Amino acid sequence: MHYANPQYALLIISSMLILFIFYVWAMRRRKALLKRFADKNLIDQIAPSVSVRRKVIKIMMLMTAVGLSLVALARPQWGFEWEEVKRSGLDMMIAIDVSRSMLSKDVKPNRLERSKFAVKDLVKKLNGDRVGLIAFAGTAFLQCPLTIDYNGFLLTLDDLSTNTIPRGGTSIASAINEAVNTLKGPDKKYKILVIITDGEQLEGDAVKAAEEAARLGMKIYCVGVGTSEGDLIPQVDEYGQTGYLADRGGKVVKTKLNEEVLKQIAIMTGGNYVRATQSEFGLALLYDKSISKLEKRDIESKMKKHYHERFQIFLAFALALLFIEPLISERKRVALR
Repeated sequence: MHYANPQYALLIISSMLILFIFYVWAMRRRKALLKRFADKNLIDQIAPSVSVRRKVIKIMMLMTAVGLSLVALARPQWGFEWEEVKRSGLDMMIAIDVSRSMLSKDVKPNRLERSKFAVKDLVKKLNGDRVGLIAFAGTAFLQCPLTIDYNGFLLTLDDLSTNTIPRGGTSIASAINEAVNTLKGPDKKYKILVIITDGEQLEGDAVKAAEEAARLGMKIYCVGVGTSEGDLIPQVDEYGQTGYLADRGGKVVKTKLNEEVLKQIAIMTGGNYVRATQSEFGLALLYDKSISKLEKRDIESKMKKHYHERFQIFLAFALALLFIEPLISERKRVALR
């Protein structure tokens, strides 16, 4: 016999033991109270028709009904048939900009941390999709290969910082090329890249890289993080003092969201672009409205035992006992003279 909810096995044993102790205590308590009321001979004269044997039978019926109900709750199963279980999903790479401009606080707490929170919310929606992580700045590196181990993915995500990529700058093209290499294969479907960045393209030709990705069948979805007004880039100097990033001429650098290149990339590959705001980042919405609607491929197929439910048998006997128990009288049968 197989149980779908084996955790209830301990509940069955403990409940039956508690009921047994309760009924023993109740019967002894009743007997003690009767002794206070009158002596034994008088009690026998007052209640000569009560059958202890029938009372015990009624108690046993109630206990058995409770036990059978708990067994039904554990969902006993026997007999099975094989069925094919298929798991389908998408291959989705998420590329996150970890350049220093992502430390700007025009999106709270800052662009990078807000992006990581949004990706965590997205992962909660995934069910069978494989997801991988790319970090990029002046170049790009694969941080987590495609996986359905979402906990492992989230651990890698937590480790992202502006120190993840040693080379400074921002190269969206490098992120696209890294995703192409990761998702390479003859099939032109099921390849998804999500780019989260402020859009400042300092190196490489992102549009040209997107053209090549589109030719290979990849769809790119872009999330722009930041504001058009922009903000300063905080940094901590060697003495631990907080200041702002400045150029070689000593002028403080202000970073702004560059949406145009992100829109071009998305349109060219058949994807979509959304702009993150403080109240709605847009990544989860992008997945719900667009990415999740794409055709999914079969990732895994395996045979699984499908057991037949038998809890109905135990539940039926429990209900029968509960129905019969009130019909049994506790009084002794009186012999007719």
